[in-house]
Amino acid sequence: MLCIDNTSTEPYFNQATEEYLLKNKMQDVFMLWRNNNAIIVGKHQNTLAEINAEYVKEREIKVVRRLTGGGAVFHDMGNLNFTFIMGFNNQPDKLDFQKYTEPIIEVLQKLDINAEFTGRNDLLIEGLKFSGNAEHIDHKNKRVLHHGTLLFASEIKDISDALKVNPLKYQGKARQSVRSRVTNISSHLKQELTAEEFRKMVMDHIVERYPDATPYEFSAEDKLQIQKIADEKYSQWQWNFGYSPKYGLKKGIKAEGGHVEVHLNVDKGLIEDVKIYGDFFVHRDIEPVEQALVGKEHRHEVVLETLRAIESSKYFSNITEEELTEAFF
Repeated sequence: MLCIDNTSTEPYFNQATEEYLLKNKMQDVFMLWRNNNAIIVGKHQNTLAEINAEYVKEREIKVVRRLTGGGAVFHDMGNLNFTFIMGFNNQPDKLDFQKYTEPIIEVLQKLDINAEFTGRNDLLIEGLKFSGNAEHIDHKNKRVLHHGTLLFASEIKDISDALKVNPLKYQGKARQSVRSRVTNISSHLKQELTAEEFRKMVMDHIVERYPDATPYEFSAEDKLQIQKIADEKYSQWQWNFGYSPKYGLKKGIKAEGGHVEVHLNVDKGLIEDVKIYGDFFVHRDIEPVEQALVGKEHRHEVVLETLRAIESSKYFSNITEEELTEAFF
């Protein structure tokens, strides 16, 4: 087993790292890693329905779609992530979360913390969630990727604020995250322990537990290949937002020119149809504004650019392009 202590905190690079290891290293892998502020959404989720878009934009939080299913999670430097990538001979372990979370429970037992696996994919301490887990099966290469979060000293308020979204705005078939009451491991320690000491303790336990454990550091070629995947996939809007399933959005805003309500349908990240309602006054028929947006990416800068190009403020009385754009998200 290759044991990797990944020092990168760049979210795009780290998600690309998992895919690279899954597809290019045939040995079993264990990796520890952290992301600087980021929201990691499940593969089958509607990204915009999972995030507090204004909060994310203001704080320049990166949003990245991962390979695995499950719900959206917020990562910060107080959260430690672990990844197992293991092969199977015949049939894969059918999402055997307990197999991969058991070593984590053993580490916490050494710290006299009673943790338990429960539900579909969570680890709890005293009924509070500190770890969410997800898996992806690569049938072609007969490999399983399992990864999980370990909240050690995360900012709980940031987790809540970054993922806070009005569930009534979006309608679609994508699975939405179920928010849970969460806790930090550090809150349950009997003795003081730093995040780095905890990280070392986890890695040491894995090395002890698996006889074939071997430390591994990325080569220059590894890093080049990982960065290529990050640049071409995990940093791209098409993957992180455009991959979202078909969904509908209804949003209202109050501007100086009146109340505006936008109804739109989006498929593969592109606006399929849009209708604008409200008690505003117009200088001319607004159908050309609606038509100009059909086929455009449901992306803040694209919508704003389109509205500026057709000068929507010449259609709507006292409603700027910037104000109208806010009604689309």
